[in-house]
Amino acid sequence: MSRRCELTGTNRQIGHKVSHSNIKTKREFKPNLIDVTLSSDALGQNYKLRITAAALRTVDHRGGLDGFLLKANEDELSTRAAKIRRDLKKKLAETAAA
Repeated sequence: MSRRCELTGTNRQIGHKVSHSNIKTKREFKPNLIDVTLSSDALGQNYKLRITAAALRTVDHRGGLDGFLLKANEDELSTRAAKIRRDLKKKLAETAAA
């Protein structure tokens, strides 16, 4: 299982652990990933995603999964999230045309 947020694309970062004597050794900073189930109002389905805690706050701020996906850049999304976004846009286009 990769250490990458499915919505924002946040990945692990590499840095240095610096000791008191200023010796630097490599270390990694892992994102705060959580498993959540988010529901899409337009599609009427629930989706299990692995996202960061910061992304979860952003989803709440933008009004749910639908609002987040409509504003998100497709390059940052995972393949699953990009497919959900395409399905959402298709569904909204159908309802607007009808």
